[in-house]
Amino acid sequence: MDAKIISSRIGFSNLPESYVRQESERPRLSEVSTCENIPVIDLGGEDRSQIIQQVGDACKNYGFFQVINHGVSLEAVAKMVAVGHEFFRLPVEEKLKVYSDDPTKTMRLSTSFNFNKEKVHNWRDFLRLHCYPLHKYVPEWPSNPPSFKQIVSNYCREVRELGCRLEELISESLGLKKEEIKNALGEQEQHMAVNYYPPCPEPELTYGLPAHTDPNLLTILFQDLGVEGLQVLKGDNWVAVHPHPNAFVINIGDQLQALSNGKYKSVWHRAIVNANQARMSVASFFCPSYHAVIRASKTLTDDGSGAIYRDFTYEEYYNKFWSRKLDQDHCLEHFKQQ
Repeated sequence: MDAKIISSRIGFSNLPESYVRQESERPRLSEVSTCENIPVIDLGGEDRSQIIQQVGDACKNYGFFQVINHGVSLEAVAKMVAVGHEFFRLPVEEKLKVYSDDPTKTMRLSTSFNFNKEKVHNWRDFLRLHCYPLHKYVPEWPSNPPSFKQIVSNYCREVRELGCRLEELISESLGLKKEEIKNALGEQEQHMAVNYYPPCPEPELTYGLPAHTDPNLLTILFQDLGVEGLQVLKGDNWVAVHPHPNAFVINIGDQLQALSNGKYKSVWHRAIVNANQARMSVASFFCPSYHAVIRASKTLTDDGSGAIYRDFTYEEYYNKFWSRKLDQDHCLEHFKQQ
């Protein structure tokens, strides 16, 4: 099993065969440009109507944006990143205590995306945690490093406040009541993935994560400022997202595409790797309750166009998402009205 944890293996001069993509599926890094006009939204502004407009424009035209003055303390972020690196530096025998390939587990260290179902793997290890309610999940989190539970709990609390605020802004940007999206989701789940991408001997042959959309409602991503890796699909071209100082990247997920009746699109994105430096990112996923029924608001279907997607529970969607290869197709296509 320890062979699967790539963060504990050193000395690669060539990429192992099980990570090498077919030529047609490789990232073609030389063709990727920089996205110069990514929306950066200042949530500390006093004009709420302007912020709502900016959020709506970004959701409609990009599917992602960055936020500054977001209310999450710099100290909480710095400690989260530090303890994440500390975890991945642990001896392999310590990390194996929490390793699992079972995607139904609420806490696990794993690798790639769905290791047992893939023919080609991704150059990534990740620690996946369920985070809400904290009192339910914190006891099962890693006890090593000793400060892990306290630091990550504090980070989760602050990020959850940001997520709730963003949901209200997005709801209003669609012309809905501030609480409408929140009320439609039930008791929202919150998950986290601490992603670790070790240096890769041949980064042009593989991915940290291939192209995909997120199955949840909203993703709040902190990128390593010193190492780029996030790329998003803008039109027909892949573009690199440069980390903005003290900012979070906000990704629209599949559930928001369904709830907005397709007005806001879930963004295709991928993570690439590099030969020289390890990269870490921290993704916080805001998800409906498993039993919440996902359907577009009547306000958004009153124009006679009808709902694009059939009603489904988030549990049904999540199970479908994890039964596939990550880059197979857009999972939401399976839920369109017949």
